[in-house]
Amino acid sequence: MSESIEPFRVEIPREAQEDLRRRLEWTRFPDQIPGTRWDYGAEIETVRELVAYWRDDFSWSSVEDELNALEHYKTTIDGQSIHFVHARSPVPEAMPLVISHGWPGTVVEFLKVIGPLTDPEAHGGRREDAFHVICPSLPGYGFSEPTRTTGWDAVRMADAFAVLMDRLGYARYGAQGGDWGALITTQIGLRDADHCCGIHLNMPLASPQGDVESLSDAEKAALADMAQFNRMETGYQAIQGTRPQTLGFGLNDSPAGLAAWIVEKFRAWSDCGDDVYRSFTRDELLANISVYWFTGTITSSTRLYYEVTQGGRMSLDHRVEVPTGVARFPKEVMRFPRRWVDNHYNVTHWTEMPRGGHFAAMEVPDLYIEDVRRFFSTLR
Repeated sequence: MSESIEPFRVEIPREAQEDLRRRLEWTRFPDQIPGTRWDYGAEIETVRELVAYWRDDFSWSSVEDELNALEHYKTTIDGQSIHFVHARSPVPEAMPLVISHGWPGTVVEFLKVIGPLTDPEAHGGRREDAFHVICPSLPGYGFSEPTRTTGWDAVRMADAFAVLMDRLGYARYGAQGGDWGALITTQIGLRDADHCCGIHLNMPLASPQGDVESLSDAEKAALADMAQFNRMETGYQAIQGTRPQTLGFGLNDSPAGLAAWIVEKFRAWSDCGDDVYRSFTRDELLANISVYWFTGTITSSTRLYYEVTQGGRMSLDHRVEVPTGVARFPKEVMRFPRRWVDNHYNVTHWTEMPRGGHFAAMEVPDLYIEDVRRFFSTLR
């Protein structure tokens, strides 16, 4: 197998962009019961307005320009073409940091943080906090192209990213992630501890330990929020974990359907007070959605749920012993008690954030950047 690393440039053909506009123009919207807003799912007027903006005002060329200002590459690992951003710091001795996104995210999530992480002095930071940032598109996501074989779960992705870091010549590095990226980063900390010096998570997982009654009121409230999330917000998990291929026929054919499926999550999982545009602009949301649309990877992205839930390799049986930093955002969907997290990770850094949710690097980049810098400053 070739270990070559080839430069890559984001270039979506004009024909694909025109096809998107035609599909948006011919959207057949569903009905909605008056006054129900988001109760039954994506609210029609929000989606209708977003579709109109996508069709008439959104500039994909501006997104391409922003992406192509970074260095992009592709390489083949374990038979899969993997895309990644490799943003080298002007500081030669900077720490390498691999950042993994989740679903329904893409590398677009990190556009606000790559510059400050790689060149802190240019963004009000300290030279000694610089990173060489590596942002892969998860296999089956975005510019990594659809997965071609079964079995691409979080463990296999973690192994692939460890190979990527070795291929880039980084013998010692840190790792960061949220959502699926948190699980992948956890596995990197477990499986490549000889090279990964520490991990930083904004959604650490844990299993129940001890008497719930002994928890603080704040911890009990967080568990109540998680129970409500499991009752009302996990329908997507059920279908993506069992019948992702069937779902793909609709999401891969209808850009309006794709937008509704994804924007509902950005609203529900962010610290936006029910107004998604308080946390994200239309352009930010559509940049992320457009990556899924133009690459045709929404189906393969949802298959990760099937691979993990049906493959059974999401166990937390082994404790991560490399130093672990946790950034706890108040609207994160999974907020386990500290003592439960401590049972699974060697937590050396824990920050209770004042604001923010699931897509922290995109929603509250200032807080994200500061915490990543603070944690890894202890490992340099």
